[in-house]
Amino acid sequence: MATEEKQPEVIVKATEEKVVEKTQQFWSKNSKLVTGVILAAIILVGGYYAYDTYFKAPAELEANEAIWPSEKAYRTDSFQLALNGDGTKNNIGLLKVISKHGSTKAGNLANFYAGICYLQTGDFNNAIKYLEAYSPKDPESKLRALGSLGDAYAESGKNDQAVANYKKATEAFITDEANTSEYLFRLGQLYDKMGKSKEAIEAFTSLKEKFPLSLRMGETDKYLAKLGETK
Repeated sequence: MATEEKQPEVIVKATEEKVVEKTQQFWSKNSKLVTGVILAAIILVGGYYAYDTYFKAPAELEANEAIWPSEKAYRTDSFQLALNGDGTKNNIGLLKVISKHGSTKAGNLANFYAGICYLQTGDFNNAIKYLEAYSPKDPESKLRALGSLGDAYAESGKNDQAVANYKKATEAFITDEANTSEYLFRLGQLYDKMGKSKEAIEAFTSLKEKFPLSLRMGETDKYLAKLGETK
């Protein structure tokens, strides 16, 4: 007598029962763990939301209000005023913005402004300190920060560090032809000052090839001629 075949619906039902049974067994063994993980995730998400809404956002707003007078002074080349403020609570200066709001975006930007202010006033050690503390958030600000660091190191006589930062600046945002070509020119100048003629020629030649419309082109040709490169 032929073996009776199991009907498809019977097989499906048996399979479903096994799945349900295994699920029940898993839940009974791990219910506390799963519940704990779910609760931890809820607390984490809720905590982040609360932090972002009730702490971070107000802190950023307060920092933006604090830095605004300093930005205004910075843009009019009033560097000491930008750094130190005017002694009132409405204009505390970049240095206090950094100390009070250093963890905010405005506090980070204040490092850049402070570094440039010190560079412009000839305090190169502080310029390096604050520019090194700045974390650029976009290629353009990265270019300017690195180039300014190159200037500060060069003025301090730390030529190797200046070279390293000028090089990084020329690679940070090459579509900004004006600033990139300027720092490439300064790199060539520094190499020439250091007596590294080969490297100077390479820098000036690169400037000519990549930025033929640079305002530094005339001076670049003069440097190349002085270095014996007349092509």
